[in-house]
Amino acid sequence: MSGRYSPSEAARRSGFSLDTLRYYEKIGLLSGIGRTAGGRRVFTDEDLGWLEVFRCLRDTGMPIAEMCRYAELARDGEHTARERQELLERHAGRVEEQMALLRRQYDHLRDKIRYYEGVVAATAAPAN
Repeated sequence: MSGRYSPSEAARRSGFSLDTLRYYEKIGLLSGIGRTAGGRRVFTDEDLGWLEVFRCLRDTGMPIAEMCRYAELARDGEHTARERQELLERHAGRVEEQMALLRRQYDHLRDKIRYYEGVVAATAAPAN
């Protein structure tokens, strides 16, 4: 059944839990999820594409309210492209700041490790 995925397959492919998929649908982040005649949700390749975008936004720390706003704007059509671009640019700026902070903290950790390597080497050296 290429292009149509059960909730469990969509969860596996997206890396989100079933609970997260349900939550995203409940809050309107995911919209228009199809249903079988029996009422079971059916995800499409397009839905998986949205989930890939949401994974990126979530993993880079975008608040859920901003993710919802982005999805709402995208569903409203191309006339919202400028606003979506600005939303993503603001988020990218925050991600860059976080990356710079992590780089500084990483460098500090590496300095500490080098310090302890020196301490360990000095204490392990045989006394003459």
